[in-house]
Amino acid sequence: MTECWTYRGYQIEPRREWSQWCVLISPTRSDLPILPQSTLQTLMPQKDDAIAEAKDCIDRFLLDLD
Repeated sequence: MTECWTYRGYQIEPRREWSQWCVLISPTRSDLPILPQSTLQTLMPQKDDAIAEAKDCIDRFLLDLD
């Protein structure tokens, strides 16, 4: 089973890539834009750090839209 988090309308799915963690970020609603971030753009040694970085990325992206 894959762990997923929902944050501000986006689903965050952490993935193990090589010896690091990355995340897949996708909108949960059709009215939300897709983030222009590659899944492998940010690799973190800890899963919690990858999730925190994903939340920061979502916050920055939505702030830039305003």
